[in-house]
Amino acid sequence: MKWYLKVVRDNYANFKGRARREEYWMFVLFNCLFIIGVAMISGTLATLTDTEAFFGLYVIYLLGIIIPSIAVVVRRLHDVNKSGWFYFIALIPLIGSIWLLVLLLTEGDKGPNQYGPDPKNPNEIEINEIGKVSQF
Repeated sequence: MKWYLKVVRDNYANFKGRARREEYWMFVLFNCLFIIGVAMISGTLATLTDTEAFFGLYVIYLLGIIIPSIAVVVRRLHDVNKSGWFYFIALIPLIGSIWLLVLLLTEGDKGPNQYGPDPKNPNEIEINEIGKVSQF
């Protein structure tokens, strides 16, 4: 649950940085559970009251969660050192969505990359940097 809240509350529209696999997949899990719950509740209320107005709850939830959902995918792609524009690879029929799924399942780069520090070990000193003379 903390991963879901981290995405929704702390990183609502944050498209910078990196997201670990655990952060992404826990967000997806809880998001699916909430979507099913909201759909069941709104469907039950709509059936009991014979009005379709309660389906608006479902639509409101979906509209509210779309930006953090896209943001966490972009940050997940950053973790594997890919641009957020790779999200559009899913538009290629069949192969694109499989490729995107593989990217989302791939372990992120160890150490910092062009999108930020390693989210698993943000304070880790790179082994290759030890002993190098820094120039000012």
